[in-house]
Amino acid sequence: MRLVTYLKNGEDHQLAMLFDGKLYDMDALHNDLPVSMAMFLNYWEDVMPIARAAEQRLKDGGYNRIFPVNYNESKILAPVPHPTSCRDGYAFRQHVAAARRNRGVPMIPEFDQYPIFYFTNHNSIQGPGDIVCMPDHFEKLDFELEAAIVVCKSGRNIPAAEADEYIGGLMIMNDMSARRLQMEEMLLNLGPAKGKDFSTVIGPMLVTLDELEPNEVPCKENHTGKSWNLAMKCRVNGIELSSANLADMDWTFAEIIERCSYGVDLYAGDVIGSGTAGTGCLLELNGTGKLNNPDYAEQWLQPGDVVEMEIDGLGLLSNTIVAEETTWSILQLKK
Repeated sequence: MRLVTYLKNGEDHQLAMLFDGKLYDMDALHNDLPVSMAMFLNYWEDVMPIARAAEQRLKDGGYNRIFPVNYNESKILAPVPHPTSCRDGYAFRQHVAAARRNRGVPMIPEFDQYPIFYFTNHNSIQGPGDIVCMPDHFEKLDFELEAAIVVCKSGRNIPAAEADEYIGGLMIMNDMSARRLQMEEMLLNLGPAKGKDFSTVIGPMLVTLDELEPNEVPCKENHTGKSWNLAMKCRVNGIELSSANLADMDWTFAEIIERCSYGVDLYAGDVIGSGTAGTGCLLELNGTGKLNNPDYAEQWLQPGDVVEMEIDGLGLLSNTIVAEETTWSILQLKK
């Protein structure tokens, strides 16, 4: 099942089911289906059987009196527009090892001992469309190619062996980063903060795990949880820069959930990212380029750039970088 939140009548956030290029409002499919993703997630176990029956009826050619809207002609929002929280993991060893190599430091052994994550600004979640950036964000503005899950039922101290039951579905994530702000702040061993909190993009749809069963593969040795063979790509202005696979995750989402929920309640609507895939950001790509060629010219995102992320089965997430009309700078406030 593919779930989409779109802007209806120019003002309402409407939850819909995507089928054959059309958006079918959930409440039009059945009176007991909620109009928002938040309600759907909070009543997941009650409404999923109804939603699955509606999906099957669509496949069987029912609902002749429902008038869907075209997906390509709709204003698509983040599938989970208002997450209860947003965490981001650090699951791809390839990315971590390459980034450390490029900085001239050895691979950190703790990576293989436990998964880690940080909290980012859940109020800055957005979907496809413009990413509006301040002047300081353009000091080494970067994308990060990731996948994300959303929690579909509350839990605490969730074992990894049971954690996949708490995953509502997968979606693409672009964890935007202002690298100069990030690097300066983290010299104080705290963060990331202003380097990250201005925009995190998810979408364009939430794909439930049953849709991805044909793509399931064994997770890495000595790990626990589901893994999926899904190609991941990122293009900037039509040029492919990043290529990876979701199966390259070393730590699974199940293991990340286990750590996130230790002594803490997780709630339906919590979003958790995978962390950056190998080759999945300009920071890594620039570092590798300079390591191989001292004359390599760094590339960072600029106003007008179009960033397209694509993951097999999860759709295409497209954003345009836009400069805010201001000269205000917090970098100038440094003492």
